[in-house]
Amino acid sequence: MKKITLIGLFVLGLLFSGCVNQPKPLYNYGNYNESYYVYKKDLNAESMLALQKSIEEAIKNAGESTAGRVPPGMYANLGYIYLKNGKGNEAIANFEKEKAIYPEAVHFMDRMIKKSKLAMGEDK
Repeated sequence: MKKITLIGLFVLGLLFSGCVNQPKPLYNYGNYNESYYVYKKDLNAESMLALQKSIEEAIKNAGESTAGRVPPGMYANLGYIYLKNGKGNEAIANFEKEKAIYPEAVHFMDRMIKKSKLAMGEDK
């Protein structure tokens, strides 16, 4: 009789655990992973634009995650795409945002900002 009660409680526990709300993810990447894969598989302007849009969408929806902020590297990746497209000022703005949110990226972002300025013809 005790075995039946324990099995019944176990089954009941399993049923109720299916009703529990799933936790929100730490970061919201949207479809970034798929876009990045397609971009790396076929490096062209179309796949780069799709990657850019997926990053912009992930940034826009960052508040839907547990962290409530943009995932690490997103602003840096977007800045790099802007830099490759000759949009140095937009690149620098995104590198600055990455620095502000993730202080551990300061040294790398400072180097990227310096390279961006050199690419734009500034000697700073």
